[in-house]
Amino acid sequence: MLPEKIAAWSLRHRALTLVGWVALVVVALLSGMLLDGESRRSTDPGESGRAQTALNAQSTFDPLRENVLVAAKEPGSPPFAANEELRRATEDLVTTLTGSGAVTDVRSPPADGERISADGTSGLVGFSVAGGEKDVRPNFETATARVAEVAARHPSVRLSQSGDLSLSTVVDKGIREDVQRSELLSLPLTLVILLIVFGALVAASVPLLLAGTSVAATFGFLSVVDDFTPINSATTVITLLIGMAVGVDYSLFFLRRQREERARGHSVDDAIRVAARTSGHVVVVSGVTVVLCVGGLVFTGLDNFTGLAISTAFVVGLAVLGGVTVLPALLSLLGDKVDRGRIPWLGKRRTAAEKSRFWSATARVVTRRPALWGGLATALLILLTLPALGMRLQDPTPAESLPRSMAAIDAAVRTQEAFPGVVYPATVVLTAERGGPVDSPALRAAITDLERRIGESSGVLNKPIAVANVDQAVVVRVPLSGAGRDAEADAALAKLRTEVLPETIGKVDGVEFAVSGRTANARDFADRVIERMPLVFGFVLLAAFLLLLRAFRSVPVALVSIVLNLLSIGAAYGVLTWIFQDGHFASLLGFTPYGGVVGWLPMFMFVLLLGLSMDYHIFILSRIRERRAEGAVTAIVRGTGTSAGVVSGAAVIMVGVFSVFITLSAIEYKMMGVGMAVAVLIDATLIRGVLLPAFLAALGERAWRRDRKSVARERVLELSSPNA
Repeated sequence: MLPEKIAAWSLRHRALTLVGWVALVVVALLSGMLLDGESRRSTDPGESGRAQTALNAQSTFDPLRENVLVAAKEPGSPPFAANEELRRATEDLVTTLTGSGAVTDVRSPPADGERISADGTSGLVGFSVAGGEKDVRPNFETATARVAEVAARHPSVRLSQSGDLSLSTVVDKGIREDVQRSELLSLPLTLVILLIVFGALVAASVPLLLAGTSVAATFGFLSVVDDFTPINSATTVITLLIGMAVGVDYSLFFLRRQREERARGHSVDDAIRVAARTSGHVVVVSGVTVVLCVGGLVFTGLDNFTGLAISTAFVVGLAVLGGVTVLPALLSLLGDKVDRGRIPWLGKRRTAAEKSRFWSATARVVTRRPALWGGLATALLILLTLPALGMRLQDPTPAESLPRSMAAIDAAVRTQEAFPGVVYPATVVLTAERGGPVDSPALRAAITDLERRIGESSGVLNKPIAVANVDQAVVVRVPLSGAGRDAEADAALAKLRTEVLPETIGKVDGVEFAVSGRTANARDFADRVIERMPLVFGFVLLAAFLLLLRAFRSVPVALVSIVLNLLSIGAAYGVLTWIFQDGHFASLLGFTPYGGVVGWLPMFMFVLLLGLSMDYHIFILSRIRERRAEGAVTAIVRGTGTSAGVVSGAAVIMVGVFSVFITLSAIEYKMMGVGMAVAVLIDATLIRGVLLPAFLAALGERAWRRDRKSVARERVLELSSPNA
């Protein structure tokens, strides 16, 4: 087999292999530093993408808007119109901001009667951050400081600032902190688990070293890829944790098999060759499966998903390459020194890889009555899947994603409650069909008519609107009802797009309009995901089936493996819905439920989990197939028992790594961590220990019907093996 040939070459050229790997990592890191250009911006799909493209074509940019909610700290205070302290604070705020030179277009009550909340208790001061692209950040910081100064002068008044830059700043900060936290937690946690699995410091360090260098090299290459395809911060976090998970898993498969062969009395290099032919083959097939499955994300046509597919392909591909080249060379170089640094008690117990008595006994019980145990396990998984039938795909707003303990998030929540839609308005971009300036008296009259229609919309569309000239375009911000990404906001967006705008702006000859904004972006993104989901799912299922068919020459085995994976993914969907949409364990996990599940997560989980979970299935099926001459039931029991140690260790590592997501601040990461961890846990227990043995026992010898040529080839390999 090819993995064995590659490993044999690496054993003969150990120094060259290790130096070559180090050189590859160094080249990747240097290329990331030396060739890192301007990162490519992501483009939204649909109408929001057209609006974004139209704005990007202008020589200036849409002024960033900020809002300051002015309200009394003490409940029961007089309403805004009769509260002298609130009015003095508002006047002070307007004067201070205007005199700072950092803002323009200051709007405030009572000059603008629309800027007093419906209950009359609070007012809204709005402004645009002045300056060009280089001046926006300093001017924003100046304006924020001035707001804080005014707040200090009026201690009985609460000034809550939120807006474009306030929210983007807190989101960016949250992402940076999440990246740092994931880096700090994932490495030590993985090392601790590996120490428990191997019982020796050197053996535990080998998988960590391979995974860490694979991730480092990937980040270097992605810095270059980012010039052509958007690689966002979320992709960076996901790549780190996926890279750690698969890199450690692949090393674990190889290292445990090599230990088994050493325990049987084979030399170091002979044991490595056997491990390469068996576990190395599993690593290659698993890696190719993951890459192909994640490659299905490209069919969405969404550049962020394309970037995620590329990053995953890089990190998994490098982990596979290192697993069949660097790992054999390093294990050969270390020899028996790989067991140095033994942990008391653990080191003695873990040195020799042994079969699991528990899983062997479980497989024995299951194979005696496969219909009963298989039916019970299937019923349990279907029961876990049921909550997913009510899953609502809905992306959270920043205020729903991040904890309210952040000042900008708390301000956004308060402002949204007092002035619905102001925090997450629709952005209507108006351009000329034939190019050139779009502003005209006719357009201004249409905007006035638009404002009138908004006032008549019974709260579906809200005031105050904001109008700004952006080079040759005009941008109108329209507050929508709802919470930004719920059904009410979607209905308001649809009314704006299909009724109000065509009947006002649409009547001006030569003017085009496109609506973007947080609600529109999320709606268009979700529509694209739903539209392309059948294509993505179909590609992934077909790719997985063909790879399994190629690996095992068995249609029943390939079909069973896919069905079992679908059961575990469905159960993970159900648990995800029950926890996050229905709000169970919210205080324990540190989130506030908003009544939905992130729109892109189910498809992402499906693609990634179908690839990752194949690791266990391919590894276990390979062990069972090795012993098929002993009889179907015996092969299942012994194959399950001997693979249990490595699969359990790999599952614990993956669950641990994905659990790091749960500690992050954004609810999207928490959902991903819980969903992935639950799916892996189910796959490593119910699927691996009960359903797979049950299905294979029910199929019997029919599971392994293959052509004579394939059987003869495997027999030759067995006779030439050091085990023969």
